[in-house]
Amino acid sequence: MQEMSILIKNARIVNEGKVLEGDLLIEGQKIKEIAASISAKHPDVKVIDAENKFLLPGMIDDQVHFREPGLTHKATIATESKAAIAGGITSFVEMPNTVPQATTVEKLEEKFDIASKTSHANYSFMFGGTNDNLDEILKIDSKKVAALKLFLGSSTGNMLVDNPEVLEKIFSSTDLLIAVHCEDEETIRENTKTFKSQYGEDIPIKYHPLIRSEEACYLSSSRAIQLANKTGARLHVFHLSTAKETALFSNKKPLKDKKITAEVCIHHLWFSDEDYDKKGSLIKWNPAVKTVKDREALWQALLDDRIDVIATDHAPHTKEEKSSIYTKAPSGGPLVQHAVVALMEAYHKGKISIEKLVEKIAHNPAILFQIENRGFIKEGYFADLILVDPHNPWTVTAENIHYKCGWSPFEGTTFKSRITHTILNGALVYHNAKFTNQNSAMRLTFNR
Repeated sequence: MQEMSILIKNARIVNEGKVLEGDLLIEGQKIKEIAASISAKHPDVKVIDAENKFLLPGMIDDQVHFREPGLTHKATIATESKAAIAGGITSFVEMPNTVPQATTVEKLEEKFDIASKTSHANYSFMFGGTNDNLDEILKIDSKKVAALKLFLGSSTGNMLVDNPEVLEKIFSSTDLLIAVHCEDEETIRENTKTFKSQYGEDIPIKYHPLIRSEEACYLSSSRAIQLANKTGARLHVFHLSTAKETALFSNKKPLKDKKITAEVCIHHLWFSDEDYDKKGSLIKWNPAVKTVKDREALWQALLDDRIDVIATDHAPHTKEEKSSIYTKAPSGGPLVQHAVVALMEAYHKGKISIEKLVEKIAHNPAILFQIENRGFIKEGYFADLILVDPHNPWTVTAENIHYKCGWSPFEGTTFKSRITHTILNGALVYHNAKFTNQNSAMRLTFNR
């Protein structure tokens, strides 16, 4: 049974650029009242003392790969959404490159059906575009689906959209937000060939950012933006990884009026090419983690609002798969459980304010995808909330990892902050490292 009422007392409430000391009352699924002081009206109210803790809207992660259906030896919607809840992520948008791929309305709805039975967090899915499924794209109800995902580089199966005529037709024909993975495949193929000629299949991992290079990213991103400008399409560029790409984006308009937006992922804000020697293929991602200079430029673009959203691109593989030689080791890694606490390290170092952090992980994804009544701490909104203790250190170990794959690139890292409570649609679902077994997850809806 869901808690009918929760009263959070003495919290540092972070919302819309302000931090307010006060109380918050939840009734049913929604936030009922926010005030300097609220008294419990009846004895059944659950009271949580949040003194010295931040109360944040739960993170909305606009890019995850939960591997179901078809790749469930790596992860499932159930296991990864549970890890997300532990990490302060209350809503996720999952990608279409599962097996089978979500490239027909029927296959997409099958994923929604799985999530409706097993997800621990609020959910939506992106529909996958291919070179030959425009008819299916046009069937999508934009009020029910997060966005259209196009792989303009680095995909599995037949999801690489590399026909320029098809691409222009898709951009011209849909009113869905188009989210893109941008890396130029031809550039990557040529670079791979060069390094294979020198090292064979076992290329040293440190060359990954030279194979999946700055130029590969920039070529693809700039072409996508050019096409969006030509067609008027609504474009969102996933996981920027280079300083050069940040110049393609603007901060001249408020987010709600932008037609072209960008995202950065936590691993590109945390790691650099200096970490390959120690972490190896555990930090092999597409696009690649690049230089310290790139990382600093990404932070700058995030802070000055050329980059709008922070996401995880959570993409787990088994440790056995990741321990293969370079050409066989898959790209991607698990991140949802450690997303918010990793970003809190940047807050502690003075790199980002808590208000700006909330903007990038909660407010902006809600605005960008037009998610109904989520992403803010407002009366009448769904109570998707997390309490963060900024001074409660803990170390990531194999024993406290919730991912099905059982590993994390953050293993051995000590974080200063801890997620102590996660509230989802008014229900307390996670408290002091324990799950409450309440299933209150909902399908996201969109105000379009």
